[in-house]
Amino acid sequence: MAVPQSLFLRSPARPSLAGHIQIARIDHWVKNVFVLPGIVVPLAMEPGSLSAGLAWRILWGLISVSLVTSSNYVINEVMDAPFDSQHPIKSSRPVPSGRVSVPVALVEWVGLMAAGLAFASLVSPFFVATMIALWLMGCAYNLPPLRTKDIPYLDVLSEAVNNPLRMLAGWFISGTVLIPSTSLLLSYWMVGCYFMALKRYAEYRDLGNPTLAAAYRKSFGYYTQERLLSSVIFYSSAAMLFFGAFLMRYRLELLLAAPFIALVMAVYLNLSFKPDSAVQRPEGLYREPALMLSVAACLCVMMALFFVDIPQLHTLFNPTLPLGR
Repeated sequence: MAVPQSLFLRSPARPSLAGHIQIARIDHWVKNVFVLPGIVVPLAMEPGSLSAGLAWRILWGLISVSLVTSSNYVINEVMDAPFDSQHPIKSSRPVPSGRVSVPVALVEWVGLMAAGLAFASLVSPFFVATMIALWLMGCAYNLPPLRTKDIPYLDVLSEAVNNPLRMLAGWFISGTVLIPSTSLLLSYWMVGCYFMALKRYAEYRDLGNPTLAAAYRKSFGYYTQERLLSSVIFYSSAAMLFFGAFLMRYRLELLLAAPFIALVMAVYLNLSFKPDSAVQRPEGLYREPALMLSVAACLCVMMALFFVDIPQLHTLFNPTLPLGR
């Protein structure tokens, strides 16, 4: 692994324990809420699959996901430091400001991964495999020679793949014998791409200067606002297409939740247009009341529709033969 040598040079600031805790981004653990649908969906589809020890599996599983994602955050902070130093705000982060010892951070990176896999082993072998995949995707995203973070479009696709991996993690935590739905995983992936592309859009727009943007993030050398918004339309359309394939096969009642899902996506899109948009810092989105209300309404409706059968919907959408020959 090629760590920029400039990071080993002495900085006016001194490495500190606080700096090393900060690069683990514990405040970002809130994103692991995306594990929960992976637990709820299979249990809602097969209530009889509820097994003993679920509470412990959820606890060990969430700790594992949090530690593995923190490992990915640590290497992200280390590898991004030369680029963050070009950013008007991110230049004050712990690594570029000298508050982190890079050799110690590399030990922290591996140690968090090892601890995460140790907790994963308390859940299941399939869960361990999912955590290894999650960690390897962090390596592909951050480390040369791949470093997909620098490649337009692949940066979004490779980062957002953490979404279906989190859903898979929840699925294996649930202990169900159901095979994960490919269409649901693809929809979850595309939703993650939608969120990530809007984050890129908000970052690019706020930087204002294409030269500065490209110095901060290599993929910004290719992106424009128009290209990013066009990709947002693609990801949102693909997400709803795959979600439609899932609900038509497994739970048609969820069709009634589509307007609520669209509302969440519309509110999120509107947030991305604001200066210094909250979508640039997803860990703080809970402070956005309109988004939280729309998400809460959407979750309530979807949960209810998992347990309420509506035969009329099946009749309405039942395939029919042409009236004439």
